[in-house]
This record gives sequence, structure tokens and C-alpha cells, in this order.
Amino acid sequence: MRTHVDLPVSLSRDSAEPLTTQLAGWLRRAMLDATLAPGERLPSTRALAAQLAVSRTVVTEAYQQLYAEGWLDGRHGSGTFVADMEAAPRPPGESPYVPAPPPPPADGINLTAGEPWVRDYDKAAWKRAWRRAGDLPPGDAPDPYGLPRLRELLADHLRRARGMAVGPENILVTRGTGNGLDLCALALLGPGARVGVEDPGYHVARTVFAARGADVVPCPVDEDGVIVDALPGDLRVLYTTPAHQYPLGGRLPIPRRERLLAWARNAGATIVEDDYDAEFRYDVAPLPALYGLDPSRVVLLGTLSKILAPDVGVGWLVGDPELVSRIAGLRRAVADRTSGPVQHAVATLLERGDLDRHLRRMRLEYARRRAAVVELLGPVCRLHGDTAGLHVLAELPAAVVPAVVERAKERGVLLDSTARHHHGDLRLHGLVIGYGSASLADVRRGCRILAGLIREAA
Repeated sequence: MRTHVDLPVSLSRDSAEPLTTQLAGWLRRAMLDATLAPGERLPSTRALAAQLAVSRTVVTEAYQQLYAEGWLDGRHGSGTFVADMEAAPRPPGESPYVPAPPPPPADGINLTAGEPWVRDYDKAAWKRAWRRAGDLPPGDAPDPYGLPRLRELLADHLRRARGMAVGPENILVTRGTGNGLDLCALALLGPGARVGVEDPGYHVARTVFAARGADVVPCPVDEDGVIVDALPGDLRVLYTTPAHQYPLGGRLPIPRRERLLAWARNAGATIVEDDYDAEFRYDVAPLPALYGLDPSRVVLLGTLSKILAPDVGVGWLVGDPELVSRIAGLRRAVADRTSGPVQHAVATLLERGDLDRHLRRMRLEYARRRAAVVELLGPVCRLHGDTAGLHVLAELPAAVVPAVVERAKERGVLLDSTARHHHGDLRLHGLVIGYGSASLADVRRGCRILAGLIREAA
């Protein structure tokens, strides 16, 4: 039974942090430490505003932010409740969502980055999506843009999840980020064209662009993201991960985003924006996508790899309709396509709200694991990128990193360092710790081991 709860929260008007941010942060912490339990009813915006002696707008905006992140649920007129991720509504007769028990790790505790948790999913929703896809006859002429129905649903998803005002004409359905990168290279680059890739950065981007004959230029990043002042003026394309830089974890601040777009306009360059980890944020509100700030200069790439599973093989490319049309023509010429049945299944997951419910569940799961990483490693090293995504950077002196990685492996903890991800001089050294593919218990156990090794190394 859902119950009402009184909130012992206080806000500071002397703090530099806005009241809305303070309130949203307090509520997140209360839900993480079980002060607020799933199903409990929160005060109305009017009642809480009166209790805190703040404007109703402060409470409304805090609630809206937490609704967007999946922490709260409810309907207009029925109240606001702490979300219960295992009690999502479903059609009568469907079996309930039951998390699969995590199997023991075969090769130790996997704390490498870039891998999501794929063991917990709504089996009934998954089967239903594939049954509907199986009821449809095989297609004979694949649409290079992707299924029209799926493009409409993706446009709606991006409006809700990323605040992007796009239509189906802006979207091409890909097989994932790698496929999107290759299509961008095919359309925007020629042999010898110079393309910038973040350094350290995503090695697949370097590989794809080099395979298309481009001259790949390493572009340095710091703890906030790509350094605009260090970008050459003769790049045709720049690949960047502004939502959660891989692997350093930075979120590109708004002033630097504006300078980056000004650089692209002056250089006549196209920015390929990988919306990596944009769906998962914890103590921060999502920043607007670069694409939304200047659609004429940006191509945005997204994928279901982290939201659902890498094995699904569906992503999206968002761009100016003229560029999307050109890419579709080139795609047809090289016989590249995204599986029709897979697109139909994904469309069903979106259409019925199953994908949104899964995303809300996983936001809470990852938030718990992220909190464990911060709790256990925060006291022994400086963490970067812990406000979003599925990984953090634990900054350490360069001399101790290889020894910590090796000793962790001996203790059964698998992780990565920054060294593998760069071409030039490395500004930040440390451990790239992923918490997506390990259970909460394993994340805690692995971080305790790491904390002890870091103390010994220090």
C-alpha cells in the first residue's frame, strides 16, 4: 500500500547551489539510502513549498527533474510517489518482472568500462516484441532510412529524453554507433581528409575513420572534455563525446559547447556527436545536446547498446534532412542496412513504453552502483565523471597505475587504465572503472579491494 511520508529536509539560501538542485539532490540521497522507500507518497508541491518556505516553482522543477530521471512516478491528480522499478504496470496475464540471479563471475569481478548490465530485463515485454515482429512477413526492399514507424517513435523518444525537437526526416536508423561512424565517414570524408578524435578517446572511432582513408588527428581533452583552443583549423570532422567523455568522464560545460560550435562554423567543420552515456545521470541535470544548439553543424549518434543491450544492434543518426538523405543514398549504394525484424521489435518496445520502464529501472540500479564506487573509492583518490554514465576515472600518479592494475587482476578484479586510450601526451592518469556489468555486491567487493591496493600504493 502506498503511504504518505513527511520530509525532514532543509535548504540553505546561503549556498551557491540553487534551491531546486539542493532539493533534488536531497531526495536522490534519501531514495538511495532507503530513507524514502519505493511506493511512499511525497507531499504535494504546494504542501512541500509551504513547509520549506520556498516558491512552488522550486519544488515543481525538482520533482520534474526526478520524474525525468526515473526516481518518481505518478499521474496528474493522483500524487507523486517514489518509483518502484519492479512494479511497472503491464497488461493482464503477463508474468511479472523477475530479475535474473547474477551468476558468479567466471574470470573475477569485471570492472572494465563500456559494458551494461544485461541480466535483468522484462522477459514478457521482450517476448511480446519478438512475437509481433515474427507475425510480420519478411521485407523485400529494406528502407535505407529505417522503418518509418520506428523513426517516428525515435523522434518522440529523443524529444522526451533529450529535449530535441526533431522529426522522422532527421533520423536514420543504424546498427549502432560504429555503423553510424562509418556512414558519417562515407558521407563527410575522403582519402586524406583530416578528422579529429578525442585523445584519450574511443578507439573504434579512430579505427573506423582510418579505415576510410582519413588522416586521424588526436585532439587533447581535459577533465571537462575536448579542449577547443587546441583544435586545428583544418579539420573536416571532429568526433566528440560531450555528454560523458570516454574515458575521462567529463561533461562539456555550456560555455565550451558554445565555443566548440563557433569553432566548427569558422572552420567549416562537421561535429559528430556521440551521445555516449547521455541517458544516465545522477546528481546533475542533462545538458542539451550539441545537435540541439546547432543542427546545421552537428550529426548526433545514439544507440540502444547501453540502454538495452549491445546484442540488439540498433542505433540512430540524427542530422539535417539534406545530409540524412545523402547518407541514405550512399547507404543504399553499399548495400548497408539495419535488420527489419529487429527494428519492428524495438518499435514495439518503444510503442508500449517497455523501453522507458526498463531505462528507469536501470537508472536506479546504476545509481546504486555509482554510489558504492563513490563511497568506497572517494576517500582514497580523486574521482572524475561520477555524476553520469557507467564509469568513473580514479585519478592516480602515473607511476603506480600499472602495479595497481596488475595486483587487482591477481585479486580477481578486472579493470582498465587510461594508457590504452590515448595517442599523445596524457593529462590525467588513473583507473577507468566501469560499474555497468557487475552486480552491486561485486562492485562493492571489487572497490574494497581496489581501495586497499590504492592505500598500499600511496
